[in-house]
Amino acid sequence: MDFLLGGIGCIVLLLVLMALGLQIGLAFILAGFLVGGLLIGFDSVSSLLGQTAYYSVATPTWTAIPLFILMGAFASDGGLAKRAYDGIYVLSRNVRGSLLIATSVSCGVFGAVSGSSIATTAIFTRVALPEMLSRGYDRKLSIGCIASAGTFASMIPPSMMMVIYGLFTQQSIGKLFAAGLVPGIITVIAYAVLINVMVRRNPALAPLGTEDMPEEGTPPAPSALTRFLRIWPVALISVVVMGGIYAGFFTPTEAAAVGAVSALAVGWYLKTFRRGKDVVTPMRDAANITGMLFLINIGALFYSRILAITDLPTEMTMALSVLNVPPFVVLMIVILLLFFLGMIMVPVGIYALTLPILVPLLVNLGYDPIWFGVIALKMIEIGAITPPVGLNVFAARGALPRNSGISTDDIFRGCVPFLLCEFVVLAILIAFPQFSLWLPNLLFG
Repeated sequence: MDFLLGGIGCIVLLLVLMALGLQIGLAFILAGFLVGGLLIGFDSVSSLLGQTAYYSVATPTWTAIPLFILMGAFASDGGLAKRAYDGIYVLSRNVRGSLLIATSVSCGVFGAVSGSSIATTAIFTRVALPEMLSRGYDRKLSIGCIASAGTFASMIPPSMMMVIYGLFTQQSIGKLFAAGLVPGIITVIAYAVLINVMVRRNPALAPLGTEDMPEEGTPPAPSALTRFLRIWPVALISVVVMGGIYAGFFTPTEAAAVGAVSALAVGWYLKTFRRGKDVVTPMRDAANITGMLFLINIGALFYSRILAITDLPTEMTMALSVLNVPPFVVLMIVILLLFFLGMIMVPVGIYALTLPILVPLLVNLGYDPIWFGVIALKMIEIGAITPPVGLNVFAARGALPRNSGISTDDIFRGCVPFLLCEFVVLAILIAFPQFSLWLPNLLFG
């Protein structure tokens, strides 16, 4: 079989296997194994699969992923999401649509200790949605806000997808974490502005209840200050993890370990973890997620190596590089490709399929790989709320009670305003790369 034709067949076979509903990690392995066996022999491809599986686990940097997952599991079961939600709500309660704004900001705050957009979405569906529905908030907008704001955990460090991008592209994870902070904050602010504009134009979306009514001339009650200060565990863990990385005290892997221990210690101090079972449950959940993610990682890395053998990435890079078009046109083609793939594939699969091809091309065209990491992650966020895959949408759907009356279609419809907002933020990040590069350049030179 011709190697270049084998590369094209490998991509087609992967898409067919995914369309048949095969788990994405197994689809990567099967597609790569069959095509690789035809190209280099099944003995050689079996050896390559074994090596890939070993190095996917044995590489020390990959250790950061399960540790960040464990940190997020301890934070979730430790009740930190509820604390973040209550604390932020105190600051926004005098604004119409305060619960929507509090949900958006709280997802960003909690994302700084969870690192998982799916976990953030599922938790806030259980924490915030009942509050909004009980006060007459529009149910489509409410659940759409939660599913969309859950994506903040992908951008705001520590982000697992930033770690995976750094491992695939051999870029500094510390720089990537720093690059995602300002764009993450910009997105949170954009959501808050959007919500305020929407509810002012259509007050029926978020009725102003008695608890939300501002009391003119009265200072914040001590109880409100107390509720806000209950957010301290989230701030503490975030400062320890990210401050340690930026100050050079920890590597990302060490910071993940410190973060997991800190989340466990906070849970013990708050008496959330009182028995051994309370600790075993988040550890088991983290192990299940880690196993699933590592299967995808092994399959994705194996698949990318098979693609490299076919020389398809090299040929595509050369073909795009010789196009007589400005570099910006090539960038737009890449973004459209990521948008399309985001609608049908999981994030790790997208990275494995595209990064070996796209990053060298864009670097040759003069684009910064750290900046492109932010753009690629923004496209992952957009894909997470775009049909038909929409991982965050299905995470929210899975966390809903059975009698909620909210369908998957309702969630997608509720995400539409926030999806448009994401495109506006994307345009800002493309037009002004310094929003992404200022902090990493300041911290790391």
